[in-house]
Amino acid sequence: MISVMEGDSVTLNTDVTEIQQDDLILWSFRFNSSETRIAEIYKQIVSVYDNKENNERFRDRLKIDEQTGSLTITNINKLHSGLYKLKIISGQMKYFSFSIAVYGILPVPVIIRDASQHFSPESSGQNCSLLCSVVNVSAVTLSWYKGNSLLSSISVSDLSISLSLPLEVEYQENNIYSCVINNPITNQTQHNINITQLCQPDSESNQTTLLLVVLLLVLLLLVISAVVVMMMICRRRKYTRAKQEAQSNEEEVDYTEATFIKHEDQDTRANGHDQTVYSEVVLRR
Repeated sequence: MISVMEGDSVTLNTDVTEIQQDDLILWSFRFNSSETRIAEIYKQIVSVYDNKENNERFRDRLKIDEQTGSLTITNINKLHSGLYKLKIISGQMKYFSFSIAVYGILPVPVIIRDASQHFSPESSGQNCSLLCSVVNVSAVTLSWYKGNSLLSSISVSDLSISLSLPLEVEYQENNIYSCVINNPITNQTQHNINITQLCQPDSESNQTTLLLVVLLLVLLLLVISAVVVMMMICRRRKYTRAKQEAQSNEEEVDYTEATFIKHEDQDTRANGHDQTVYSEVVLRR
């Protein structure tokens, strides 16, 4: 097994000193159940098959030594992990195989306090929960150490995921803790973890929360005041509209012209008494 970091180069040697005129050097790559020819030398003519559709993963990454037939893969990545086969025909047939495992560059672990765990620093012996986390990793092991002693660990295989490993510690503890992520090639460590600082309650966060609550209350009061004012305005408009409609519906006063028609007295007798005269009244609008 050949282990190599992503971005590096790796050379697969044939142990051939010098290729002869009729020698055949044939390289192939096997991944899962498929096997593909990627390079060959025949009659001292070099052929690299990195532009074929099924060899896109090797585009511009393969180099073959014309004298020895050794194969070099440059700027390697995780897609190049797998089994490489070599066939040499030089008077007799020889077979070789090389297994390559490509590992990604490791990030430095991040240590945070687990906010879901509540504690009171005033309480003696109160525990604090810490989380050691890494993202987008594969084929790694994440571990907590107390000094040089391993406390806990978790491993992941080939899938690229995020990992978190919790640790319970006592508030204001003076022991030295570290969180380490490693693969078969390298490791990254978060040293000098300040337990007191990480476990201390976030007073600024509490103040921010209180300020947000106050702002929300003020906003709520403003909204209520605006609603009350709008209701008063609507009621005032309804009252004004009703008053105007009432005034427009009042009955109008009609004035009529009166005409008096005089009737002459038919009794012409002078008897010394006053005579009553009746007249018709005609009303005209």
